[in-house]
Amino acid sequence: MKRKLQIFKSVALQLSFTKTAEQFFISQPAISKLIRNLEDEYKTQFFTRQRNSISLTADGEIFLKYVNKILSIYEEMETEFVSAKNSFPQKIQFGASSTVAAYVVPKIIAKFMKNFPQISFDIKSANSEQIEDLILDQKLDFGIIEGKNTNRKLQYKKFIRDEIVLVTNVNNKNFKQGFITLENLAELPMIVRENGSGTKDILFEALQKKGISKLNSLLTLNSTEAIKNYLKYSNHFAFISICAVAEELKLNQLKIIDIKDFTIERWFYFVSRTGYQSQFLDYFEKLIQDNYNF
Repeated sequence: MKRKLQIFKSVALQLSFTKTAEQFFISQPAISKLIRNLEDEYKTQFFTRQRNSISLTADGEIFLKYVNKILSIYEEMETEFVSAKNSFPQKIQFGASSTVAAYVVPKIIAKFMKNFPQISFDIKSANSEQIEDLILDQKLDFGIIEGKNTNRKLQYKKFIRDEIVLVTNVNNKNFKQGFITLENLAELPMIVRENGSGTKDILFEALQKKGISKLNSLLTLNSTEAIKNYLKYSNHFAFISICAVAEELKLNQLKIIDIKDFTIERWFYFVSRTGYQSQFLDYFEKLIQDNYNF
């Protein structure tokens, strides 16, 4: 019954049989049949089906509230009787891309270890491409990365949305109005990440869509921390994840320069080998989704 309710919830939230089928690794007709069986069992209709879309009915909205309550109770039982005592390994190893490892993962792990102090973690930090390679080589079971989700041998699940912003020293007197145009961008003295960085890949993909093939790159550094520290002593510029500069913005050390008619958004992803399933990974993902407030 639990799995039926999980599938119903997925369809209700995504309003898509196709996306739910991909998530649970079963066919779309099987998803449709399961939903119809639930509707027959409760003698009502949970979804209005149109040609290219579905929507929740009033009864569907009510049923979803009950489903959320029931699944929450399932989770409490598993945490009490299964997950904490029997299913979790004593040491958990996973990978995280550089930005995620430095600015996202610490908060997650601190929360987790309050609940499960007996568990230790070994977290491998590298760029997104390297983490994917370690997973493919079965040296890691899963990771949290930035960047594109294009490798067919891997499965990706969205974690949180991020924005890549242009930053510089707060005392930089250029562009006092606080914004620039794309024409200005090509002229700026820029600090960039190394090849293989998810941030760099997303940045240049977005720039190419605007007809910009290169930047005035003066220096390449292999960590966001190195770039931020460099910017504190120069009037150069860099594109950095907004979650990585939150502290510097609060301390008035760096500032954001908006680019007119141009924003760069991306997702952080859970990534694992296609078909890989783990009760711990499912629980870990749920804990993160519920407790990470960006």
